[in-house]
Amino acid sequence: MRGILLFLAGTLGVIILSSVLLYEDEGEVITIGASTGPFSDMVNFALKPPLEEMGYSVEIIEYTDYVQPNNALHNGDLDANLYQNVLFMEDFNEENGTDLEALVQVPTAPMGLYSGEYDSIEAIENGSEVALPLDPVNASRGFLTLEEAGLISISEVANTFAIEEADITANNKNLEFVFQDAGQLPRSVDQIGLSLVPGNFALASGMDLNDALALEVMNEYVRNQVVINASDADSQLAEDLVTAVQSDYFDQVIDEEFDGFDKPEEEE
Repeated sequence: MRGILLFLAGTLGVIILSSVLLYEDEGEVITIGASTGPFSDMVNFALKPPLEEMGYSVEIIEYTDYVQPNNALHNGDLDANLYQNVLFMEDFNEENGTDLEALVQVPTAPMGLYSGEYDSIEAIENGSEVALPLDPVNASRGFLTLEEAGLISISEVANTFAIEEADITANNKNLEFVFQDAGQLPRSVDQIGLSLVPGNFALASGMDLNDALALEVMNEYVRNQVVINASDADSQLAEDLVTAVQSDYFDQVIDEEFDGFDKPEEEE
């Protein structure tokens, strides 16, 4: 009996030791949320490997909307997320009482005006409907893209990041605006005929950026960011996330696999 007990005790000790060593080999487990499509791919293929080289074990959770990734981050279910620009984040903080902070810009697929009915800006018929994102920041990006395409004019005193229909001073083709959740916009390309689709949703739906009738001109405020809770801004994880995004490996993957993405300007 004593021999059996010693054997069981020894076996249990091996199991416990193996579990401890396995946990140590895995490193700190971090969870990153991202929108389904190119940004979850970016986390998986460009961001995850350099983080693993630093000793982290990275888990990725995909989302199909613009609200849950921030709620999950605020609630502590995520350590970081990647899907939003700084303006959207600031609006979310103000409306929801959260304290999220943008950490570092990443290459971003531009919003585009797509059509299943027209093959050029000139061919768009008078009175056509056009779908735009529902949230104010991305709706503003849509309006600016329409202006850049020569379809509308916007008041010079309008808030660039909160443009409304009332700010439109000229509507050259009498377009009618329909506002939808961003996830519905790829379907509206055919259902409505014209749709301003954020780049990540376009690519997630198998669309080609080069098929857009017009692409937005991007700036630092509309490029997507890695976002964390402000309480973690000075953490080692925050520092390592920035290092991973600025690594040669990350840059190489972007060049090879994310054609058409607008890259942040390099700091001098």
